[in-house]
Amino acid sequence: MPHARNRNPSPIPEVTWDTGLKEMNETWKGAIACLGVAIFFVMTIGIIYWQVVDQPNKNWILRGGFSGLIWERRTHSLVVQTLAEDKTFVEIDVGNVETSDTEIPFVRNLCWLNKTEFCYTWDSIADVKIALESDDASETECYNITWTALHCQVDLKDCFSMGNVSWYGGASVQAQNWPINAANTSMQPFTVGDLRENPGGYGPVLERYFLGSSGVAVLADPELPLQVGFESRTQFCLRAAPGMDRRPLRYSVCVGRDLKAVHQEVGRRLHPRQRGAPNLSILRLPFWKLLAKVDSGAKVEREIRTFSNRLRRHQLGEGVISLNEHSSSLLSDTDHEFVSGRRRTSKRQTRTLPMVRLLNISVTLSPYLSVDSRPVQTSLQDGTEGYWLSALTAPHGHPVPLLTQWKGKFCVKLNLSNPAAGNWFQDRVEGLQSQLDAEFVILEGGAGAPRLPSNGATDQYIRLLAALATKVGDSTVVTAGTRSSDVPLFIGMTPLRGDWSSSGLKGIIPSVLHYSLLGYSFFLPDAVGGSLSRDLVTDEELFIRWLEISSFLPVLTFHTPPWVCGEDRLLNLTRFYISKHQDFVVPLIVKYASEWQRDRSPVYRPLWWISPDDPYTYTIDDQFLIGDEVLVAPVTERGALQRDIYLPGNGLQWQDTSNARVFDGGTFLENYPVGLEDVAVFTRRSS
Repeated sequence: MPHARNRNPSPIPEVTWDTGLKEMNETWKGAIACLGVAIFFVMTIGIIYWQVVDQPNKNWILRGGFSGLIWERRTHSLVVQTLAEDKTFVEIDVGNVETSDTEIPFVRNLCWLNKTEFCYTWDSIADVKIALESDDASETECYNITWTALHCQVDLKDCFSMGNVSWYGGASVQAQNWPINAANTSMQPFTVGDLRENPGGYGPVLERYFLGSSGVAVLADPELPLQVGFESRTQFCLRAAPGMDRRPLRYSVCVGRDLKAVHQEVGRRLHPRQRGAPNLSILRLPFWKLLAKVDSGAKVEREIRTFSNRLRRHQLGEGVISLNEHSSSLLSDTDHEFVSGRRRTSKRQTRTLPMVRLLNISVTLSPYLSVDSRPVQTSLQDGTEGYWLSALTAPHGHPVPLLTQWKGKFCVKLNLSNPAAGNWFQDRVEGLQSQLDAEFVILEGGAGAPRLPSNGATDQYIRLLAALATKVGDSTVVTAGTRSSDVPLFIGMTPLRGDWSSSGLKGIIPSVLHYSLLGYSFFLPDAVGGSLSRDLVTDEELFIRWLEISSFLPVLTFHTPPWVCGEDRLLNLTRFYISKHQDFVVPLIVKYASEWQRDRSPVYRPLWWISPDDPYTYTIDDQFLIGDEVLVAPVTERGALQRDIYLPGNGLQWQDTSNARVFDGGTFLENYPVGLEDVAVFTRRSS
């Protein structure tokens, strides 16, 4: 019999147990599924929140002793701030990555453990490398930035914000502003140019250097092709144009305790060579431009004699009679020719010019020669066309001189990179100078056409011309400059219009401050009344106000003789301000010339030089300092007999030279009286 199994005294119905288990499993499954969905939803929201809201908008990519470089994720900007984030030096809009469709994440340093370098690659766009240099002695830190395109279509462009920063430096322009925030120029090659040929371009004095009032300086690589554009009061941009050679965009951003300290430190980078001062005897003599429309040397001699007699008759003292290029060539009997690639001077008997040789004369030459001149024709016949700037018609063809216009004539321009051509031109200049016993030589036309084949070649031409000018002597004047402020030369300032605009009278002081900041403290300002139109000035008030400003500049130059208006007042004022310039201004310039050589401090200074932390001084464009001891505040408004004057420097005292009144620094003088024949001049009092 089969064994019988004991029954459970409390049996649980099998059917009832199975049903309950199934119901509980479905409930738990639903709960777990809902929980999973909720967790996924929360994680998604969290990630989005972290990326969009909670994730910091910036990360530090380099830190120095007092400053650091930040990447702003949303704005695609590099920002230089103090480590305490209480001051922003500059904000740089990185245009290199704007074309990217992806959100730029936190950037990670691919230079790994190197704390003074940062490297990063934007996929298929560009590489960037940033190196930090610190100078504890000068309390300056520089970020050296290099962008390299990864393909030839990449447009490398970085833009510097003008928000809350006043900027100075760069290039001279048609209507000079101080600061340059109001400039508005299209993106174009950043090279010296002739503003008469291209009024919307860059002028004859230029440095790849920009200084900001926050204590920041930007220096672009001097050797690489560069384009620069200004968007008025918004930003200025540096650009390396796309190309098969993929030229990098390279510049340095230096920061310090204030803009004066940064300028002095960066000046050592900008002008590393020892400076040489020009012949300062040029300062004491006014320059009188001879406006002779004649066609022979004999007539030029007669004009010189007549003009000299008038200067003597009107008791205007000793001066320099300045001859333009046309008159200089008419007076010269020297004819330079080419013989088998060499130069020679014709043996034709030269006339003696006793009257001319007894006067102070300045002669003017340029590196242009008319296409129908004998030197040009001879060079084309004997195969020395390399004396002129040329272009190849074929890869292995002969160079063809580039044709251009200069003063209404078709000309070619001397190729100064050819040593033989340079020697020929130097011989020509020295021959004319010797023949006329000229005290001074003006070399103009360095910044003019033709369009040179490579970007930056124009700047190189200016430096070659400056080097040649130094061989001629330290009494030489050039009319363009870039990376040449260390050579012992004077530089002629851009001609101005004969009016009250920023292209005329109001542009004088901004130009003075601009030239001086870039290192060109020894300059010949444009003639009293302006010379751009070549017409004589008929506005007596304009002549007087222009004369007053010019008398405090290095050299007094005249285009319109004061006797033209026929009034004794103009003659008396001209005599007075010539004497004022010689007795008061020239000794100041000589005194501060040694400081300019020693530590690169400009002779003519903006008001922030004394008060670099005073924001009010950043935009004053109608006052200037000579050294640290004289403040000049001329009138630049038509009909004004009073003006507002700001005296900088808390703790300083300033004395009005006309009435001996003393004012504290940091004082704003509203509607201060300045008569038509006066200039407001204040001297700094010793404490």
